[in-house]
Amino acid sequence: MTSPAIPTTPAPEDLSGAHSAKRGAAVFSVVAAALVTALKLLTGLLTGSLGMLSEAAHSGIDLIASAITLVSVQVSDLPADDVHNYGHGKVESLAAFIETGIMIASATWIVYEAISRIVQRHLSLHTSFWPFAVLVFSIAVDFSRSRTLGRIARLHHSEALAADSIHFATDMWASLAVIVGLAASYMGQRFALPWLEFADPIAALVVAGIILRVSWQLAHQTIDALLDATPTTDDPTSGQSLSSAEAKDQLRANLLHDLAAIPGVLSVERLRTRRSGSSYFADVTLGLPRNLTFQSSEQVTLAATAAVQRHLPAADVVVHTVPTASLAESVHDRIRAVAARRNLAIHEISVQQISGLHHDRFHPSLHIEQHLEVDETMPLLQAHELVTNLEAEMRREVPAIASILTHIESEPATIERPAALKHDRDLELRLRRVATTFPEILDIHEVYVTRRGPHADHLPSSHTEYTQVTCHCTLPDDLPMARVHAVMSALEGAFKIEAPEVDRLLIHPEPATDNRR
Repeated sequence: MTSPAIPTTPAPEDLSGAHSAKRGAAVFSVVAAALVTALKLLTGLLTGSLGMLSEAAHSGIDLIASAITLVSVQVSDLPADDVHNYGHGKVESLAAFIETGIMIASATWIVYEAISRIVQRHLSLHTSFWPFAVLVFSIAVDFSRSRTLGRIARLHHSEALAADSIHFATDMWASLAVIVGLAASYMGQRFALPWLEFADPIAALVVAGIILRVSWQLAHQTIDALLDATPTTDDPTSGQSLSSAEAKDQLRANLLHDLAAIPGVLSVERLRTRRSGSSYFADVTLGLPRNLTFQSSEQVTLAATAAVQRHLPAADVVVHTVPTASLAESVHDRIRAVAARRNLAIHEISVQQISGLHHDRFHPSLHIEQHLEVDETMPLLQAHELVTNLEAEMRREVPAIASILTHIESEPATIERPAALKHDRDLELRLRRVATTFPEILDIHEVYVTRRGPHADHLPSSHTEYTQVTCHCTLPDDLPMARVHAVMSALEGAFKIEAPEVDRLLIHPEPATDNRR
């Protein structure tokens, strides 16, 4: 399995550039908000327009929000530490939450003042050109900073800047409502139309409504972020606008689809995603075949990380794997899985189907033969108990098993003493003579004889020397491994008859095309 390319972690200079861009956009927003707030407040006080004063209050909120955004951008980009393991991105969500509270409070005040003026008929306005000029200037500034903040927010995935961008976009509509209200009120005064004199407080109510609407949207996003709701991202494959709920469902569906499509993944047991500032985090639990190697499991993990990061850029992904029994598992796989759970090495597994009498009827069942390697220093009683428990667990795993025969082999636990490695022409000639009786064997080469003295730890006291012969054996490329094993076993048996003084023959089979002699 080839591991796909994974998005790399941003370099320190990239992170520094992103922080500078976000900070510059936030500073520009603060300066613009301060200028617009001062102009609106001064104009409102001079004209007595509640709509203008409400706009000044709205811009004052913008100034506070921009200041909070500037502070949050400064803090949110700080790296993770021992106390804040997931970084400081939540500061942006906290800043947005504070901004929401201030906006709701200001909208409440505007509604109260507007209703009071309507009820008390305190509707006097001072006609002037300046409110219109200030509001047009305000619309131009809001348009400029909304576009700037939106671009930087999309580029660097800043929640706080994105909220400010939306906020300032709605300010343009609020300013337009105040312009209409002021114009209608002036016309009411000039042409003695009392019903038009209510336009200014009504415009203030419209502004309050806009503030409340933006506050509701911002509150919803903020609460989702603080409660670690599933994040949403722009879907480049979709040309339609999706609601937040639809976007979350679509993101989750896309993630599940891509994860399940990874070769080797049997199931996606759990998928959790969260967002902290501009950073994404994902926890994924995958069901993998339990006979998968560690290296293959690592390749699946890398592929899963890449799949998540395609939808959540530069996400911090934690993948947990669960060994799972697949429907395609053979009896051999299930037996090996039991041994692997106990960290035991088994080989040469043979499965035979037999028929047995059960309740006066014959039922097919399985007979298992296997070889188990144990530490050469393990006492027989302990080895037998180990085998008994292993066989019992195998029967539970595969109920069709009727009997198991386990050959216990000793696994060397110590490094052997130095041995003499040399050529022995007589033994080599006898081995070659025996090999000629097997038509599959094309060549015998690199024959070496190893002899150890009578003090070898694993030799009985009656042995005076341990002799081992090693060789390379050339066979046809297309010979099946089952036949290769049979030929090697037969060659070993025949050679021991020819050379009984040899205790062990080790044969390395190799294909004819790999014989570089």
